[in-house]
Amino acid sequence: MNRAHSALLGRRILIVEDETIIAMLLEDMLEDLGCEVAAVAARTAAALAAIEAHPPDAAILDLNLDGVKSDEVADALSARGVPFLFATGYGDAGLSERYRDRPVLSKPFRRNDLERALERLLPPPYRPPL
Repeated sequence: MNRAHSALLGRRILIVEDETIIAMLLEDMLEDLGCEVAAVAARTAAALAAIEAHPPDAAILDLNLDGVKSDEVADALSARGVPFLFATGYGDAGLSERYRDRPVLSKPFRRNDLERALERLLPPPYRPPL
């Protein structure tokens, strides 16, 4: 693990993705970056339950979950002050008006793209003064 990953080390990330292969790829990428996968949810109800049980440090939301926009999940994360980004092949044109300011990770993406997006999304971890 190099120094670039230190800002992400141990961060708990919720994955909300209905495509199993993409969710698995995200899990692998996050683990490579030193993150902890808080939960993987393919549907809105499972995502909301995961947020309620153990709020993550951040979340990656597929824009479209089996034909349903993930706005309800975004609303729950926003209410708790949890940062999130959308991962989508639709681009930002598919975002609801209230979430147009949120970061979008365009599918397909690489690990470096994910790393940069998460580093911009998450505040640096607290480091006590020496």
